[in-house]
Amino acid sequence: MWFFMFPVYLLIAAIAIGAVVFWIWMLIDCLTNESSDGNDKLAWTVVIVVLTWIGALIYYFVRRPMRMREFGH
Repeated sequence: MWFFMFPVYLLIAAIAIGAVVFWIWMLIDCLTNESSDGNDKLAWTVVIVVLTWIGALIYYFVRRPMRMREFGH
């Protein structure tokens, strides 16, 4: 019976691994590319760390496009 659920377990594992990889990618992006002027880097780092993948999504859709327009990276 467990072999019928195996694809579901694989899907859940793939989503979990993808979420962790995305979270790490956004954290590294924030730490390496965010401006050190003011508290932007610290604030976004706290948001990403505390809210985990939800914080990473917020950073990806809100701050990252603004930073790319402002600074070009």
